[in-house]
Order: sequence, then structure tokens, then C-alpha cells
Amino acid sequence: MTNTAFIRNLYTKCKMHGSGDAQVVISDGELLAIIAIAINDLAWSFGELNINSPALPDENYNNISLDWFEEQESNDVTASEIINALSNCFKKDADFGLYIENLAALHRRRVKYKRILSTQPIPNMDQIGPRVLLEYGQCNTTLLANWMVWRKWIYDIDNRSAQETGYLFEPLLASCLGGEPVGSRNSPVKRLDSNGKSTSKGRQIDCLVPSNNRTYELKLRVTIAASGQGRFGEELSFPVESQAAGFVPVLLVLDPTPSARLTELSAKFMECGGAFYHGEEAWAHMEEEAGEVISVFVDKYIKPVIKDIESIDILEPQSITLNWSDNKIIVSNEHDTYPINRKL
Repeated sequence: MTNTAFIRNLYTKCKMHGSGDAQVVISDGELLAIIAIAINDLAWSFGELNINSPALPDENYNNISLDWFEEQESNDVTASEIINALSNCFKKDADFGLYIENLAALHRRRVKYKRILSTQPIPNMDQIGPRVLLEYGQCNTTLLANWMVWRKWIYDIDNRSAQETGYLFEPLLASCLGGEPVGSRNSPVKRLDSNGKSTSKGRQIDCLVPSNNRTYELKLRVTIAASGQGRFGEELSFPVESQAAGFVPVLLVLDPTPSARLTELSAKFMECGGAFYHGEEAWAHMEEEAGEVISVFVDKYIKPVIKDIESIDILEPQSITLNWSDNKIIVSNEHDTYPINRKL
């Protein structure tokens, strides 16, 4: 029998996160659509689950616009229907709970970032005016002012993107490995002093998996220029401190590109009784740890997205056009257009 309190808590987790102006809450109609997408992903039968599927514009989540999801708010869907659907899916396979929680988290972050794009204010000259000292006189002043405004706005947007991705990416990977990130305050891995003695200061962990006593360091890539010597020293100390705390340190690097730093770092993990997974081995390890259901999530929403964008080798960026109007920003090249609706 399904735990009703657990399913209600899952429903709440899927629907919202954050607080105040930063809170994101998706509608029941939206959540039902996401559940239907998850069921399609897993090739399950709606009839067997006793769930009525909404009419989806596409079975692939990435091909459905956020505008369509917003329109689902008008659907007559109740919380009881959602809880019943979650309960039936959970009864079929308990890992569905994590699957839908991850997919809903991805969706909410996309909804939030769309909001950021639509409301991030245009910079004013009070913020950026002194920067003109570096380029004044090199071109027309009006052109320079517009160049400064565009690059500041893009810089602000990119910072917000990095922030939102940070909240999303590592927790998704950690959950697929059967663990979760742990902050330094509550970490069981403690820093060592110069004598190799444990201190009271905790060490942040990308992914802690108590069931197999592993601590993971998760990386997209490790390059020679990826970090300064001080930061690299921090990375080298992680497997040492993990081993001292009684854990097996694991380095998981998704990008297959080799580097001298990666060779040195992976050797340190192995020296400390740990493991190293790189490129396709890293993906295979994640899918093995994830299990039958969650490995589908990895194969649909993490691996192909990262591989697709990394397959584009940009030696020289294409020319793109940026247009700003009162209600829309349009990013375009010769072949495609990316409109960003603005809210004044």
C-alpha cells in the first residue's frame, strides 16, 4: 500500500520551490502534463495505470514550449487527480517518485529562468558609466553606450543562468547516483590540518551516497586552465579527506577530454582507495547506479543535452543579431530566431 503522506509530500515537491518573489509554483494542469510525459518516457500504459493522458503536442519534453505548459493552468485538473496519478505510478515502480521529482525540478527551473529573461531590467548608465573610460573615443558614443548596455545585460543574464544551473545540475546528477549534495556545515567529511589530523570544519560534498559509503566529486570536465593552483590544491585534498573520514572517494568526469590536471587528480583518487570514471565510463557508471527507471531520465534529459551542445565545435562564433523592443528581445542568425517575450 502506498504511503499517502509520502505521495502528498511528493506532490508538493513537484509543484513548487522557493519563497517570496523567487517562488515558482506550477499548476495542476502543468503537473499532469509532466506526469504524462514521464509515463511516455518509460513506455508505460496509461490504461494499466488508470490515468487519462492529456493531449500532448509532442512526446518529447524538450520539443514542447513553455507557453504551452502555461496554458494548461486553465485545465480542470484537481489535486486529488494528481495525487491519484502519482500513487498509481509509484505503485508500479517506486523509482517513479524520483523520476517525476527530477523532471518537475528541471521544468520549474526552466519556468523560473524564462521569468528571469522576461523581467531582467535593462542596465542604466549609473551602473556602467565609468566603464566608458576604457573605450571612449574608439567609436561613436551612442554605439559605445549601446554596446555597454547590451554586454552588461548579457553578463547579468549569464550570471543568473549559472546560478540556476548550479541549483539544478549537481543535485540531478547526485540523485541519479542514489545520493544527494551535502553542504560543509553538515558534512561528515572534515578538513585535515597540516599534521593530517581531523578538524571540526566540514567539507562540501557534490554527492554523498551512504548506502555504499561513497563520496563523489562531479565534474563536467577538468582542463589545464580550469582552476588556479590554490583551487586545484583543494581538489587534490578532497579524496584524502574523504578517505580519512572512512569514505570511498569517486571522481566522475563526464567530458572525455584528457588533460594533465585530470591525470594528476584521478591518480590522487585512486591512491586514496577510490575510483575514477571518465567520459563514456562515467555515463555508464551513472546509468548502472541509477537503475532501470532513473537511467531513462539520464538518457533523455542529461546525457543527450550535454552531448548535443558539446558536439558543436565553435572555433569562430557565428554572427548573430540582437534586437530589443518594448515587449520582446529577438536573438537571430541567418537561419533561426529565438524570441524572448518581455514583461514591463
